Amino acid sequence: MPDTDPRADRTWLAAAVDLAVRNVAEGGGPFGAVVVMGGDLIAEGQNRVTRDNDPTAHAEVVAVRAACAKRGDFSLPGATLYTSCEPCPLCMASALWARLGRVVYAADRYDAARGGFDDLAFYELFGRDRDTWDTRVEAVALDGAVAPFDAWRDKADRVAY
Repeated sequence: MPDTDPRADRTWLAAAVDLAVRNVAEGGGPFGAVVVMGGDLIAEGQNRVTRDNDPTAHAEVVAVRAACAKRGDFSLPGATLYTSCEPCPLCMASALWARLGRVVYAADRYDAARGGFDDLAFYELFGRDRDTWDTRVEAVALDGAVAPFDAWRDKADRVAY
């Protein structure tokens, strides 16, 4: 379990907010994140969506990717993700997949909405029936659809995650 020191939380959150403000000045989005483990900075990230034309290049995802690459592991138990804003569903999912021990944020989804971002709308969207979404999501029956999972299950040297 990661440490929960309020003074350290404020210090690392301030670092994430500083990254976000600096990113705006450099033409990026207003989001910054740092990954910390055992009191040490492992990685940082800034929103690179428009810079890289990558809709997944959110600050939290960038930071998690960098932390995993640095540690040589896809899992970050015991690490804390400090982020300038409450993670959107994409970022929260990446934190969960990385098995982070803790996520700490400063601004929230309502602040992001006031700033013109869709975080709140996406949170609300996931609570609605998919038939109401603008993007159609459909399952199509296909022979062999489960073949990848059969291959995975039968692979003796698979790495569980």
